[in-house]
Amino acid sequence: MTPAGRPLPGNRWDLLDGVVPEAPPTVSVVVVHYDQQDELDRTLHALARQDHPAGRTEVIVVDDGSPEPPRVPAGVRLLRQEDRGFRVAAARNLGAAAATGDVLVFLDADTAPEPGYLRALARLPALAPDCLAVGRRRHADLGGVPADAPVERAGPEHELTEPAWLLDGYRRSRDLLDADDRSYRYVIGAVTACSRALFAEVGGFDEGFSAYGGEDWEWTYRAWLAGAVLAHVPEAVAWHDGPDWSGRDEASRAAKNAETLRLADLVPVPGSRPRGLPSGRVDVLVHPPAGDASAAQRFVSVDSVLAALPGAEAAPDPDSPGGTADDPRLDRVRLDVILDRPLRATDPRAVAEAVERVAADGLGELALLTPDGTPLLRVVSRRARARERRWGRDDLFPRATSATEGLVPLTDEPDLEAYLGGW
Repeated sequence: MTPAGRPLPGNRWDLLDGVVPEAPPTVSVVVVHYDQQDELDRTLHALARQDHPAGRTEVIVVDDGSPEPPRVPAGVRLLRQEDRGFRVAAARNLGAAAATGDVLVFLDADTAPEPGYLRALARLPALAPDCLAVGRRRHADLGGVPADAPVERAGPEHELTEPAWLLDGYRRSRDLLDADDRSYRYVIGAVTACSRALFAEVGGFDEGFSAYGGEDWEWTYRAWLAGAVLAHVPEAVAWHDGPDWSGRDEASRAAKNAETLRLADLVPVPGSRPRGLPSGRVDVLVHPPAGDASAAQRFVSVDSVLAALPGAEAAPDPDSPGGTADDPRLDRVRLDVILDRPLRATDPRAVAEAVERVAADGLGELALLTPDGTPLLRVVSRRARARERRWGRDDLFPRATSATEGLVPLTDEPDLEAYLGGW
């Protein structure tokens, strides 16, 4: 069934500039808490002051096993989970499972929103369910500030430095309008919103994360592959009590490295995966030519293309043991390289540049042809395919063709000994 809302091409959330929902969406705010009663009081007070209609706002506090249950006001739901380490991923999943709103908003107990936060952040997911919106997390030293002090005044009065890397990322990407395969790094879990439908389709946060950080980036990358539109909403401001991780002492580096190592195993895109070591997930999948190609033709076709693509792997034979689509290593495939006929990649740059172009230009598909127009292979974006399948459309991402002399059709039986020996 086609979802409600508007399908967007590419990452064009700007097509909704100035558009507001006909009626305010129903919003479920999931607030994760652990032994932070003062910060939680401030955040819940800030949520009670939102200009989004209270009757269309549900607040759920999920306690991650605090020594004492937190106190919450009437009308706020409290869920608790056992204390088994830092389990913000599991806590967010627990809150999302209990939520009834059309839009999910995730906050941390130490991150208090300004009065217009919910209205601003929920707007895009309410209009286009593919949108994953991230607000602006600013930082302040709010220790000693009364919980009922208006955060839009207390925050600026006690402001700390905002992380330059994040501000620069939003500036260069025009608030993620120019998002790419590594823009997941600019989505901060404590200030995000998405439709409940998108969250259900992507699946919950990875509960294998049991230390601070990383679960939001891993989830965002999966959402991106599922066709999410990433958008930064700078007018949706929430104030975090304390500095950004990068503003903390040197001892945080070991923890940050542990997060990066886990992400390197789960996010196989170049720039995130290991440079030489294998990743735990496959980034690019190469599919052999269909039809009556000989075993030698199939071997040369796939092998010569794989040689040009570090991080790529051959698609498994669906009829072989373990060669099914359920292989967990294949759940992060970003691009499919589909060989339309037996061929040999004589210039590795032809394939590598085609893969890079699909990512850089936001293409749904790029077909490589011989100079006389014979189809050779196609590079297909799974992100594009996922969104177009969702909406029953084939026009949400551009297609392109390009002629190349770096791929040669194999019309005869190849000499494998000569190929492997480099003769």
